[in-house]
Amino acid sequence: MLYKTYVKQGIDFILSIVGLVLLSPVFLLLILCIKFDSRGPVLFKQRRIGRGKEEFYILKFRTMRIDTPKDTPTHLLENPEAYITKVGKLLRKTSLDELPQIINIVKGEMSIIGPRPALWNQYDLIEERDKYGANDVSPGLTGWAQINGRDELPIDIKANLDGEYVKRMSFIFDVQVFFKTIFSVARSEGVKEGKNQKKIS
Repeated sequence: MLYKTYVKQGIDFILSIVGLVLLSPVFLLLILCIKFDSRGPVLFKQRRIGRGKEEFYILKFRTMRIDTPKDTPTHLLENPEAYITKVGKLLRKTSLDELPQIINIVKGEMSIIGPRPALWNQYDLIEERDKYGANDVSPGLTGWAQINGRDELPIDIKANLDGEYVKRMSFIFDVQVFFKTIFSVARSEGVKEGKNQKKIS
């Protein structure tokens, strides 16, 4: 209980501050690449569901054109490749587009490890997570479901895995999820770009 209530949040804050400092050159390089590659803002903001089902705006580096349909998960787009920019393909393949969420962690809206925040209109996922208490913890940059199937998972299984994380939440388990995420990203596992495609999210 002590870890869930106080220690985890403190670790998240300290590591995210350190991460921002160490990764600042990477942030600058990516910002320049995005600006030179396509028209539009550097950051992409999207309404997500946070702890206690409170809404917040998740931050990502923009990887898609500004005319992309809003509030639609990439893997549900008919032809996502038509919207992804050249730099965006690299960012999504390496998951570097997720880096700005470190700012969400600093602000206390997210955690390093936790259930991935649902879109505000993913009502089925939100409702299913209620059964497992997965909406009662801070959403994460990565999580247990992320390294066990990600976009390939049906809603009920994804929510169940999120609930399993809530039950098993501990410092040791978070460390395990963190390092397994690194290997998962390196292998580009469990990510889909279109309704019938298994590609990079």
